[in-house]
Amino acid sequence: MRWWKVAGLAGLAGVAATGVVIARAERKRRAYSADEIRERLHGRVAEAAAPAEQPE
Repeated sequence: MRWWKVAGLAGLAGVAATGVVIARAERKRRAYSADEIRERLHGRVAEAAAPAEQPE
């Protein structure tokens, strides 16, 4: 096999693996209900708005 064939197959495998990772992340993201997302966002805003404690 020539090197360019091996490089092409490796690139194809990389594209397929990236697609699998994206599909898993999308399924995980869509598993949340609207209420769960709203609660998480409110928690993040509250955490960001809280004053940071200064170490002594």
